Amino acid sequence: MSPTRRTILQQLSALGTLASPPIAFASRLLQNHVVSADSGMSMAGMAPTQQSDKPAINGFSLTPFVDELPLPERARPISSLHPHKLRITMREIHAKAHRDIPPTRMWSYGDTALAPLIDIRAHRPLQVEWVNQLPKQHFLPIDHSLHGCGHDIPDVRACVHLHGGRTPSKDDGFPEDWFVPGTSRTCTYPLQQDAAALWYHDHAMGLNRLNTYAGLFGMVLLRDDAEDALNLPSGKYEIPLQIYDRQFTTDGQLFYPDSGDPEHPWVPEFGGSCILLNGKMRPYLEVEPRLYRFRLLNTANSSFFNLSLTNRQPFHQIGSDQGLLPAPVKMSNLLIAPAERADLLIDFSQAPGQYIHLVNGAVQILEFRVAPTTSQDAAPSQSSRTPRTSNGIATAASIPSALRTLDPIAESAATTTRTITLNEYLDKIGNSMLMLLNNKHWHEPVTETPRLNSTEIWEFVNLTEDTHPMHLHLVRFQVLDRRAFDVFKYRNNLGTRYLAAAVPPDPNETGWKDTVHCPAGAITRIIVHFDGYPGKYLYHCHILEHEANDMMRPFEVIA
Repeated sequence: MSPTRRTILQQLSALGTLASPPIAFASRLLQNHVVSADSGMSMAGMAPTQQSDKPAINGFSLTPFVDELPLPERARPISSLHPHKLRITMREIHAKAHRDIPPTRMWSYGDTALAPLIDIRAHRPLQVEWVNQLPKQHFLPIDHSLHGCGHDIPDVRACVHLHGGRTPSKDDGFPEDWFVPGTSRTCTYPLQQDAAALWYHDHAMGLNRLNTYAGLFGMVLLRDDAEDALNLPSGKYEIPLQIYDRQFTTDGQLFYPDSGDPEHPWVPEFGGSCILLNGKMRPYLEVEPRLYRFRLLNTANSSFFNLSLTNRQPFHQIGSDQGLLPAPVKMSNLLIAPAERADLLIDFSQAPGQYIHLVNGAVQILEFRVAPTTSQDAAPSQSSRTPRTSNGIATAASIPSALRTLDPIAESAATTTRTITLNEYLDKIGNSMLMLLNNKHWHEPVTETPRLNSTEIWEFVNLTEDTHPMHLHLVRFQVLDRRAFDVFKYRNNLGTRYLAAAVPPDPNETGWKDTVHCPAGAITRIIVHFDGYPGKYLYHCHILEHEANDMMRPFEVIA
């Protein structure tokens, strides 16, 4: 099973690995302190029951590296006269996730398991007609007790959010702005922002954990001249890579658990034993002995992935959620949370003719088959620019030493500091039943009302036992620091007692972000400039099961 937020530290400790923001942070904290958690709340207390009468597949028992890594097709404009107008249709399809299991019933934004890649220039408005051709019945267990999922509301609803997009409120994908099968919704995205890897996914109220699990997500690569000038690997040397976990039954169908309570089947988290990349379980990719760029996106509902290469070869991270970092960061492993993106450069030039594996923890999940020599068709073209090279071959030596100018936002620029608690509540036998922000439900009045073009500091005070990846719509932000505190004293109104000095973000977190790890027993601070547009937006935990049961709140930008 893929690691969840609570187990990730124990697993990594057992494997002897360190790295990446929350891992490095937690290691430093736990050397001298046992970080308190919220009243012993356990996410593992649920005993999920299976919907299908077929047994589950052990993903690790299937033969690995028998399917080639698929690459997404580019989304095509509706006509040559309208290159920035797209029509993308949601439909039910059947697709094979592995050679040795039957095709899987799933939903997609296209005709294959891998949704169309929107590859487009920044600063040019994009218009998308989202067409809902889904069936009228859901095939995963709906919890009608969740807000927005009553029996009087259609079981199949869609709502599309451009994650990371600087989008006017009416087209942002507000969870209650859903539409049903047989209808469509047209959204305009100004894309007045820097080059970055964004993604689109379902955001229908109370359903998006099921809709996303069913397959409703896709990737966006936003380009600009500043990034082009760096001559990074492109064309066939740039690989969009979506990573997520699922569970399948022996007949190849998706399995999603319920709690065993027919009135409240929601479960607080779920990770499957089958790790997929671009829709295939443990695939392979043929590469040349040269530098490649991987645009990594974690689309899992709740799982973190801790990634490294089997030959202990370092790689470079050059970008995160909202585009390029100030400078490349040399790394040996990467922890990536749900909804986060990582822009990676891997150099295969020192391994001609070898097999190298991408590893999650101790499990090989992707096989790189390095050719003995490079191809001779690397002439510059509009679709494949040639990076700077060593001996005519792109290598790590060609990576630019500086990527972009990024000035930190001064804390003194903030006019408001907001404190937001992350809360979890249990039933009588210790099962998690409710997740809240500031102890408020989704439907309660808006309490966060930043002014347009104002700067604020937001402090996420994590009173739970879990790391939560917090995401803000509309804006990008910078991570200031994380600091361990005494949860017991805080929860009992005895003030904030810090247990250690504040820990600054690691180098690969120093770029612009839209999703941030908030470790248990810590206060995570970010600084946000609310430019863009006025209107109502939302912030939430991107553990989709948490978001559904009520770890999501609106905020409103006031003009």
